[in-house]
Amino acid sequence: MDEKTVARYYAAWNSLNTDAPAPFYAKDAGLVFFDVLPMQYNGWAEYKAGVQKLFFDQVSGGSLVPNNDLKITRHGDIAWMTLTFHLSFRQKKGAKVDLDCRHTAIWEKRGAEWLIVHEHISTPLTI
Repeated sequence: MDEKTVARYYAAWNSLNTDAPAPFYAKDAGLVFFDVLPMQYNGWAEYKAGVQKLFFDQVSGGSLVPNNDLKITRHGDIAWMTLTFHLSFRQKKGAKVDLDCRHTAIWEKRGAEWLIVHEHISTPLTI
């Protein structure tokens, strides 16, 4: 688990095709992934379908741009990362949306690959 892996992960999501980031995720049905919308997905299959329907099918373009604050901690076959990123997209209805988000992911080394087994993405409330 390293910075290059995280860069490939973000490039995959920026493709706006849920097949691209799929190899980065463990496929266990009981895994939980938290996202901005909706609050929670159970397993990769639900995550993939939800992001496609609720986000990718609703936008005409967008990008996730990581900030310069990536931290990776590794203990054996487990690693976790934290960073913030800027999400910018245009809805098909025309509205442009910009959000600053937080991202935490737990990675597990399975065989030769590092896979995400839990993820938490959120955005601070603006009051």
